[in-house]
Amino acid sequence: MPKRGPRPGRPAKTDAVAARPRAAVPERRVRPPAESVPPARLARAAALRLAAEVERLELELAAARSEVAALVARADTDPLTAVLNRRGFERELKRSLAYVKRYGTSAALLYIDLDRLKPVNDRHGHAAGDAVLKAVAMVIARQVRASDVLARLGGDEFVVLLWNITETDAQAKARHLEAAIACTTASHAGLTLSVGASIGATPLLPLDTPASVLERADAAMYARKAERGRAQAAG
Repeated sequence: MPKRGPRPGRPAKTDAVAARPRAAVPERRVRPPAESVPPARLARAAALRLAAEVERLELELAAARSEVAALVARADTDPLTAVLNRRGFERELKRSLAYVKRYGTSAALLYIDLDRLKPVNDRHGHAAGDAVLKAVAMVIARQVRASDVLARLGGDEFVVLLWNITETDAQAKARHLEAAIACTTASHAGLTLSVGASIGATPLLPLDTPASVLERADAAMYARKAERGRAQAAG
């Protein structure tokens, strides 16, 4: 059969195929090998990081302890007079009784009840009574030693725990505080206010409990109040 020629419009095949251009391949850069860090240097860096973390944690712990201490102090403090409240005083009284029992140290408790505070509240309002309470607390605090313990049990009642004192000296201290409170004045809304006080004193004994010594001091205070009442009636 005769060979067919190329179809019209179609290029004829040739034996040589035209070479196609190849895409350029980017040159690969070889990274230089990383320098090796000596083990001693790595260990020192780790130790420094650990020391910094320990320091940070210690600072946080100190701040937390300070905050806890502040909260405890507020929980044990009377917000009006800034002296110990009943909770704080009961804690101190327990410690004091344990110390007296173990070492035989002399101590005494003064139980203070203010006279004529109720008429101040009734006539002039509780703000006036609060001014009197704050003034009385300041006077008592100035009359006792730093080692003694002053607290407000509530209302118009205060207590003072006196260290290294005989029963006779404690009675004398009670009379001295009565005189100091009687001379104390408080100003409120242009008024000058004052109150009196009846103070009972009792020693802390080795076999005492917090309840027993408070009960005995309270009884001594009422006996003193009755005595003052008879003296005022007679005078």
